Amino acid sequence: MEFQDGRSIVAEHPDGVRTFVAGGNNWPPGTVTDDTQMTLFAVEGLIRAGVRTDRGLGLTVAVTQHAFDRWLDTQLLPGPSGKRDGWLQGEQWLYVRRAPGNTCLTALTEARKGGDEIKPFGAQASNDSKGCGGVMRSAPFGLLPYAGNGEWVFDAAAESAGYTHGHPTGKLASGALALLIHEIVQGAGLDAALDTTLELLVGKEAHEETSQALIKARELAAGPAPAPGPATVELLGGGWIAEEALAIGVYAALARPEPEQFLDALALSVTHSGDSDSTGAICGNILGALHGETALPAELVFAVEGRGVILQLADDLVLEYTRRDHLHGDYGPETAWRSRYPGW
Repeated sequence: MEFQDGRSIVAEHPDGVRTFVAGGNNWPPGTVTDDTQMTLFAVEGLIRAGVRTDRGLGLTVAVTQHAFDRWLDTQLLPGPSGKRDGWLQGEQWLYVRRAPGNTCLTALTEARKGGDEIKPFGAQASNDSKGCGGVMRSAPFGLLPYAGNGEWVFDAAAESAGYTHGHPTGKLASGALALLIHEIVQGAGLDAALDTTLELLVGKEAHEETSQALIKARELAAGPAPAPGPATVELLGGGWIAEEALAIGVYAALARPEPEQFLDALALSVTHSGDSDSTGAICGNILGALHGETALPAELVFAVEGRGVILQLADDLVLEYTRRDHLHGDYGPETAWRSRYPGW
């Protein structure tokens, strides 16, 4: 639906987009976009950051920048180069462009020194972009089992977003989504999680754009009018920039919050004129955390591209952060996990 006009979408899908449809460049129904690609590499980066803590260090967020650099290979090369480690970069199906954001491509390219060498990582992007390319991939930070440490989750996701998007709003919206997911995973309801997120957010410098967007999303979802639909969604913007994408995803989740409304919420989040793959991804992040895997629409789950890899990474993220003592450590055990996920 991305790049299509909302009126044309509604004319073809009067009840909202509720099934997979073919995309541009002959992409078949169920094809994932750059949002999913980058989120998968974010997960891999967090697993590898967990492995790296064996060195007596805390979790190093910059490891996710290494992961995004491997994603950049998938956008520049026809297939695996043989010069990278880890298994995800070896997945041939990921070597295809699915409308990647120019900001992500440019910022990651600039971080490269030349040839195949990589500059030292951890520096924030020098641009002033607040596009949604940071927030769309930030949910995995909220899944880390850091109960009671929500501010770290917020700041880590914001830092990781800043590797490609330098504007404060691009970072803060990313941190806000991660914290929202974190609070939900810790047992909070959606409204309570949003309360906590806003409370922390307003203490951050330059929070106003993100805070106001979330408040507006909540007000629209709570009010008797206007009714949920494309026109209401577009009151929040097009989702091309970070705070708008976050607000649309949150609005759709608030407007259709029940497990049996999962597909209704997804349809609401993508049936508009804007950056629908990102707003749909964010809505799915929130409701997936809230309701769990069993609430996912079966008619979408079975047909999504890369399903096996998505499930593999999800399971491995859980294993790394709950059973790492069975997989690796400074003094053992020594398993093949380190080859699967080198700690850098």
